[in-house]
Amino acid sequence: PLREAQFAHIGKLRQRFRRQGNPVISTDAKKRELVGNFKNAGAKWDRTPTPVNDHDFRSQSDGIAIPYGIYDLHANCGTMCVGVSHETSAFAVASIRTWWQREGSKRYPGKKHLLILADTGGSNSATRGAWKDQLQRFCDHSGLSITVAHYPTGASKYNPIERRLFSQISRNWKGEPLKSYETILKFIRTTATSTGLIVTARLDRKHYPVGIKPSAARLRQLNVTRSTFAPRWNYTIRPSSVK
Repeated sequence: PLREAQFAHIGKLRQRFRRQGNPVISTDAKKRELVGNFKNAGAKWDRTPTPVNDHDFRSQSDGIAIPYGIYDLHANCGTMCVGVSHETSAFAVASIRTWWQREGSKRYPGKKHLLILADTGGSNSATRGAWKDQLQRFCDHSGLSITVAHYPTGASKYNPIERRLFSQISRNWKGEPLKSYETILKFIRTTATSTGLIVTARLDRKHYPVGIKPSAARLRQLNVTRSTFAPRWNYTIRPSSVK
C-alpha cells in the first residue's frame, strides 16, 4: 500500500541530500559468478569460437565471485568489491566502508551525513539486525550519520545501481568467460558509458562467515531513529556518542 509513497519519499530525500551537498549512494550485490572457463550470457563477434565447459559445476571452478556495488549518484562513479566467500551484512558494510575511505571521504570532505538507497532483502535487508549492527560500527568509526531508505518489496530493479552500473558491467563482459578474478576485475574497471561512468574494483579475499547475528541486547544499544513515515523502510543510524 505504501509503494508509491515510498518512491516519493526517496525522491525527496535525494533532493535534500543533493541540495546540502551530502553523498547519496545506491548499493546492492550483483549476481554471483563462477570463476573459470564457463559460458557467460550474451553474444559477441569473434573470428574463432571460444570453447567452454558444457556444465557449470562448482567443483570445476577456481572459486566464486560475489560483486557488491556502490554507485555514487552525484559523481556517476561506481565501486565494486568482489568477495570470495559469502554475501553477508559484514561484507556489504565492509564494501561501503572501503568506498568511503578510498573515495567518498575525499570526494565529500567534511560531510557527516550519508544517504544509502538499498533493496528490502539480501545482505542489506530492512529487517536484518546484522545489517544495522554493522552500519552502527561503521558510524562509530567514521563519525557519519547514515540515513537508509529501502525500495519496496518487488521493486529492486528501480534501485539506480541496477541500470546505471550493473547492467553496464553485464554488457561489457557479455559472452566472455570469466576465467579468473583478474579477468573479472579487468572487465569491471573498463566499464564505461557515454555519460562518463567511471568504475573502480578491488578483490576482497577476507572470509565472511554466515549465521552471525547480534544479540538482542546489542540491538537495543543501536542508535537508530526510525522515520515517522514507513519506519520499517526508513531510518537513520548515528554514532553511539550522538543522541
